[in-house]
Amino acid sequence: QIFVRSTDYDRTLMSAEANLAGMYPPEGAQIFNPNISWQPIPVHTVARSDERLLKFPLTPCPRYEQLQNETRHSALYVNKTRENWQFLQMVANETGIRDVSLEGVWSVYDTLFCEQAHKMDLPEWVTPDVMTRLKQLKDFGFEFLFGIQDWVEKARLQGGVLLGHIRKNLTKAADGSAHQNLKLLVYSAHDTTLVALQMALDVYNKIQPPYASCHLFELYQEDDGNYSVEMFYRNESGKEPFPLTIPGCQHSCPLQRFLELTDPVIPQDWEQECQVATIVHDTELFVGLAVCGSILLLLIILLLTVLFRIQSQHPGYRHVSNEGEEQA
Repeated sequence: QIFVRSTDYDRTLMSAEANLAGMYPPEGAQIFNPNISWQPIPVHTVARSDERLLKFPLTPCPRYEQLQNETRHSALYVNKTRENWQFLQMVANETGIRDVSLEGVWSVYDTLFCEQAHKMDLPEWVTPDVMTRLKQLKDFGFEFLFGIQDWVEKARLQGGVLLGHIRKNLTKAADGSAHQNLKLLVYSAHDTTLVALQMALDVYNKIQPPYASCHLFELYQEDDGNYSVEMFYRNESGKEPFPLTIPGCQHSCPLQRFLELTDPVIPQDWEQECQVATIVHDTELFVGLAVCGSILLLLIILLLTVLFRIQSQHPGYRHVSNEGEEQA
């Protein structure tokens, strides 16, 4: 009735196991030791090198990298870098990190946040204002991964892969003939996993998911026999998950409508879509062909000119060397 899939990282495997221990305490015959309120539940994973579902950004994907390079040259990204250049340089000088960019500043904030959470003393230069600004830039860095511009195509190459997998499971569960016995599918992954998924759904709040965050999909069968999907987001331990509504639908979204709205971000062939389209190089190709064609045309003209001159010479004259004089 339950299937659990985790990335192959200690922290995500441990999170899955800890959650399962709380969700499924042993009862009756499941209790093998009265002093241990726990029962073993399988957690599935794959090698990191084979992970193509839960660890984002998904690589290798040349087209995604191309889109990221284009985003780096966007007005928003360039202006954001310019506005924070002195601050980023200060962080680089204080940390000793050579290149602190909008993309990499998250690692600085993450380290300081963990130290702060464990009641460790922070360096003197890390004031509350510095932490606030680092957090803002870190959140922008997460948005950069999957948005800012071309977010639909980025979603097809990233979060849409996981969303497509979830859609298949929802459809299978709604299909009475599929004999789907699973009641719960759990994915234990990373903050970037949630951001990629929520960007594909167009429900991301532009704030990095905190620890233990959870995005829930619930499938309901209505009185008329049709199915609907409801989504919730749990990003605070002390509060109930709050509802998420996909743009273009109500919170309780009919399954068919949910599938229609998410179709644009689902890749049909991920590997093929990740390739850099040849049309991108058409201008360079045309220029190259034009240059080669021009050179070939000049060679043909030159050859014809030489042949014409040879044929136009008088047949009664030819050059004869004065061998006697040369020998003398």
